[in-house]
Amino acid sequence: MPGWSRVNAPELPELPVFAHAAVAGAHIYVSGMLGVRDDFSGVVEGGIGPETKQAFRHVERILRACDASLADVVKVSVFMPDLGEWEAMNAAYLEVFGERTPARIAVGCAALLFGARAEFDCVAYRG
Repeated sequence: MPGWSRVNAPELPELPVFAHAAVAGAHIYVSGMLGVRDDFSGVVEGGIGPETKQAFRHVERILRACDASLADVVKVSVFMPDLGEWEAMNAAYLEVFGERTPARIAVGCAALLFGARAEFDCVAYRG
């Protein structure tokens, strides 16, 4: 039996190829989330700002299923095909986290599923 568990948020579609999160001890590893509609059929409209906020709505739901919240996030990774959208992504990101932002890395990439403008994964800690 593994020393970690798979968690899927009940209000999000389950995908057979990965869990929404993996919990190992006090650490929660949230899979990459795009700013997709609630049925995961494609990205929300409006550009990188709305996509960023929607992605973190999904992250919030996943963390809630793990008995955690965005306040428990200690590290975020951001993948963006167009780093020229940096400022707009940051503005939406700050709306999500406020002044207490976790550690973060941003990586440029060639493309994302559904033509998304950003993908976020994160690590949370329930200490």
